[in-house]
Amino acid sequence: MVPISRRSIFAGAGATVALRMMPAYAATGLIPQTADKRVIIDNDFAGDPDGLAALAHQLLAPITRTVLVTSSLLNPNFLPPKARGVPTAAKGAEVANELIARLKPPHVPPVFAGEEVTNQKMPSAAARAIVEETLGPDPLPLWFTCGGPLTNLAAALRLEPKIASKLRLVWIGGETYPNGGWEYNLGGDPDAARAVIESGIPIWQVTRAGYRMMEISIAEFETEIKPISPFTEWLYGRFTEIPPFIKIPGAYPLGDSPLVLLTSLSRESSPSVKVNARQILPDLKYGAEIPGHMIEVFDTPDARLTFADFKARLKIHALDATR
Repeated sequence: MVPISRRSIFAGAGATVALRMMPAYAATGLIPQTADKRVIIDNDFAGDPDGLAALAHQLLAPITRTVLVTSSLLNPNFLPPKARGVPTAAKGAEVANELIARLKPPHVPPVFAGEEVTNQKMPSAAARAIVEETLGPDPLPLWFTCGGPLTNLAAALRLEPKIASKLRLVWIGGETYPNGGWEYNLGGDPDAARAVIESGIPIWQVTRAGYRMMEISIAEFETEIKPISPFTEWLYGRFTEIPPFIKIPGAYPLGDSPLVLLTSLSRESSPSVKVNARQILPDLKYGAEIPGHMIEVFDTPDARLTFADFKARLKIHALDATR
C-alpha cells in the first residue's frame, strides 16, 4: 500500500478522478480536497485529553474519512477525579461519543469500547468492528491511528491475523531508536506492542521524542482555540479536569496530533528515517532486529502546520454551523 502524496496525485488513474472532479470544485471557488483514505481512530479517550483534540481534528479533515472510533484501556490513575472507579475503555467510548455529538462533524463514525484488560479472552466490540472494517468492500486504503496502547489492534489480530496485510498503522508510542526503553503507551500493554510489531503491519511510529515536541502554549489555547465556538469551549474544559498530580507549565503537549498531521496534512514536512523493526524486551528496550520488517520513524513532526490547520479547521467548522 503506497501512500498518496502531492507528487503522485495526478499520476495514472488518479488523474482521471481528479480532473473529473475539478469542475464541481471550481464552482465553489475552493481548492479541491477529496478523501483518499479511510481512518480508524483508536485512543485512550478517558484520560489525557490530547486524544480528544486529535479526534476532533481528524473528524474535520477533508482528505480522510473516519470510519470507526475505538476506545482503549487506561491506567485508572489518569482518569479525571470525578470518573474514578469506572471501566476505562467504556468511559473513553462515552467521552468520544459526547465529543462527536457536540462537534457534529460532516460524517459520524460508530464508536466501540475495546478491551478492559490486556489479553482479554472474549473479543471486544472494538476488535470485532476493526476486523469487519478491515475486511469490508470499501476500496479506499485503510489506516489505523493509535495514540495509546496497541491493545485493540492486537485483539483484532488475534481474531483475524490476515488483517495485518490490509492496513497501515500510525502509532504514537515507544522510545527513540536504537535503544528504546520505557514509554507510557508502550508500557500500557507491551504484549500488544510485541504482537503488532511482529505481525509485519506497515508502521509509521512517532516516538516520545517526537510527540513531546507537539506543545501548544496555554495562553494560545485559551485565546485562539477556546473562544472559537461552544465546542472549543467544551474541549478546553477537558484540559481543566486532569488529575491533580499532573503539573502543567506554560505549554501543554498535544502529543496525539501527529496522527492527523501524517494521515491528513503532510508527511513531507516532517523528517523521518526507516529502521529495522525490533523486538520489545522485558525492560521495554529494543532487542534484535526483525528481518524484513522496516518501520518509518518520525522524531520531529511539524507542530506549526498541525496546530495552524487545527485552529483553521475549527474556525471553518464553526462558520459552517452558523450558515
